[in-house]
Amino acid sequence: MGVAAIVVAGGVGERFGRAGGKQLASVVGAPVLAHTLAAFEGATSVDEVIVVVHPERVGDYAVQIAGFDKVVGIVAGGDTRQASVAAGLEVLSGNVDVVVVHDGARPLVPSEMIDATVAALGDSGADGVVLGHPSYDTIKRVDADGFVVATEDRATLWVAQTPQVFHSATLRAAYAAAEESGFLGTDDSSLIERNGGRVLMLLGPRDNLKVTVPEDLLLVERVLEARARES
Repeated sequence: MGVAAIVVAGGVGERFGRAGGKQLASVVGAPVLAHTLAAFEGATSVDEVIVVVHPERVGDYAVQIAGFDKVVGIVAGGDTRQASVAAGLEVLSGNVDVVVVHDGARPLVPSEMIDATVAALGDSGADGVVLGHPSYDTIKRVDADGFVVATEDRATLWVAQTPQVFHSATLRAAYAAAEESGFLGTDDSSLIERNGGRVLMLLGPRDNLKVTVPEDLLLVERVLEARARES
């Protein structure tokens, strides 16, 4: 079984607000993306990695991914995250049976959680597996004017993270259906769900955060330093 990862690093990082973007921001001596790729280097289940980047930054990212043995290609992304993942799917090897999709700005994912997510796909019989955790906050649904419409039952709500793992044929079919109908999802599993697939949520660490604003780098730094002390 061939397993390939598509690491999406194509965003412009408007909310991050720093030159160079969040994936190239340095933390504990290396760019955010380098920490992410290191996790995939250590994941024994993953055979190859495709990195999808902003079309205008291919050269910058090419320098950063040098030295990662599993990275077999760097691809220019599209206008949306969905288009960027589609670009990654286009260049996967023909022997790939399982696709792992991960945000390049999630540098704290442990290698063993990547492996666990891949294993869960085969063990569960699901069409997709998403790493995440239960929502510990009260969630309010509001109307267009900001008034509360309802308080959701948080017992049934989970926060979706990445990696998200799928059978290659299932993911390709879901992407084709979304393109045909013009549907734009906020993550890959939503395309699978919309196409009739069953998606399993797998409990992951809460510190598998996505770097979105500069303050997030401080949290990443603290976690990485704590892990270094424990190792």
